[in-house]
Amino acid sequence: ISVFMSIMFPTIYGIALKDMGDEAKIGSAGLVMAIVGGALMPVLQGSILDWGGDGFADVHVLGFIPEVKFSFILPLICLAVVAWYGYSSFKTNNIK
Repeated sequence: ISVFMSIMFPTIYGIALKDMGDEAKIGSAGLVMAIVGGALMPVLQGSILDWGGDGFADVHVLGFIPEVKFSFILPLICLAVVAWYGYSSFKTNNIK
C-alpha cells in the first residue's frame, strides 16, 4: 500500500490546483500546510495506544476492540477522505 501512497501527493496537488488561476498560490500553500497533519497522526495514534497506561495491558475500547486495533481508525478516516476526494474528482472530471 505504501508504494501507491507515494504518488498520491503529486496527483492530489495537480488535481486540486487545476483551474485555480490567481488563487493557485493560496491553494498550494494550504496543500503544503496540510502535510502537518501527517506529522500529527502518529502522535494522535500513540495517544490512543497510551490509554491503557505504560504497561502491556490491553485495554478494550467499546468493551471489545483492543486499543491497538482501535488506533488504526485514524489512518482509516484519513484514507477514506482521500478515497472520497479521488472519487469526486473522477466524477467531476468525467475521466474515462
